Amino acid sequence: MLDKLEKFFMPLAERIGRNKYLIAIRDGFLLSMPLLIVGSFFLLIANFPIPGWTEFWARFFGENWASYFSKPTDATFSIMAVLAVIGIGYSFAEQMKVDRLFGAAISLVSWFLIMPYEIVFNDQVVTGIPLGWVGSKGIFVGIICAFAAVHIYSWVDKKGWVIKMPDGVPPTVEKSFAALIPAGVSLTVFFVINFVFAMTPFENAFNFVFVILQTPLLKLGNTLPAMVIAYIFLHFFWFFGVNGGSVVGAVFNPILQTLSAENLAALQAGQAMPNIICQQFQDLFATFGGAGSTLSLLIAMLLFCRSKRVKELGKLALVPGIFGINEPIIFGLPILLNPLMLIPFMLVPTINIIISYICMSIGLVPLCTGVAIPWTMPVIVSGFLATGWQGSVLQALLLVLGVFVYMPFIKMMDKQYLADETKVVEQAEDDDISLDDLSFDDL
Repeated sequence: MLDKLEKFFMPLAERIGRNKYLIAIRDGFLLSMPLLIVGSFFLLIANFPIPGWTEFWARFFGENWASYFSKPTDATFSIMAVLAVIGIGYSFAEQMKVDRLFGAAISLVSWFLIMPYEIVFNDQVVTGIPLGWVGSKGIFVGIICAFAAVHIYSWVDKKGWVIKMPDGVPPTVEKSFAALIPAGVSLTVFFVINFVFAMTPFENAFNFVFVILQTPLLKLGNTLPAMVIAYIFLHFFWFFGVNGGSVVGAVFNPILQTLSAENLAALQAGQAMPNIICQQFQDLFATFGGAGSTLSLLIAMLLFCRSKRVKELGKLALVPGIFGINEPIIFGLPILLNPLMLIPFMLVPTINIIISYICMSIGLVPLCTGVAIPWTMPVIVSGFLATGWQGSVLQALLLVLGVFVYMPFIKMMDKQYLADETKVVEQAEDDDISLDDLSFDDL
């Protein structure tokens, strides 16, 4: 079975590895990956899933102690789109063989040019940069802007429409003037795009993307097919760099919270709980370790992979992953815009939802009580708190099943990265100078 999958998917993996757009995305997100990992640990400290954790530290550092630990998280997660646009613009400019720094700068400025500078504060609209758009919600638009801006810049540059300086001018000044016309054309195009969107009901490109993605979710209900469809959308959005939880959650979470409240009311009244699907079902049985149930992926990376990139990333992301924080994996592996990983990324949560629903519907596992459990609570423990030991067993089985679903796909990526690492080592060895290569005959 594994050989057949490799025969089908390995050519795809090779084409992915040579695609300049996916290379730019992969390398561009490496800029933000170490920062996201550091931010993940601060996020974990501020939300550690131990009863009384917040109250205990509040005795020593005051009621607002968690806000100080949230600051590094805000400085990384909340502006990750800025880092992504800079990194992708820089990397894609290298692919297009134009100046990398100007590619990064043009990408960032073009993206900011179409961004709305409006924030609602105390029921009033004030001028400012919305944190929502510079975070994960704005990544998809940022990727499009980086590619389009660098493409325009490269096209103008290769046409020769640049200002050429006389001999003797410092190289930095020469590059600056050479970038003037390509940058001007690129920014003019984005100025027109911003003007066009301002004339529509969407008001700007960011709203357009968000509304178009959210529209298909408006009719979802509280059935198993509805949840499966919701989670397919959720992970499809994450694949494009859009925070699927925000898009889907705006429509689906109010339904789930209502269902949880009904279960909790039934529990308090000593009655049978009416709903299988609820907020706790989604949080604790659909995914483990974040979107895509990537804790299974992390285990597969550590057990079955040999490339340094995959192994080291797995080690660094394991602790945040145990507590449900998986941005380092989504943007660092990456899963984002990686067709090879899209299949297991969407398949594993779907399998989890269907199996969990069946187990609860036939009585093998009790229904979730509706009691609120922190989203950072690790797997196994969370299942026990939500439904009893049966829930823990179900979580463990689904976690292991997810490992085997992810395994063939991550092994294919691992082979690709291992080949890249071997090639780099061989090139380094060829470049080394050895005294054994010297001969007096060459003198």
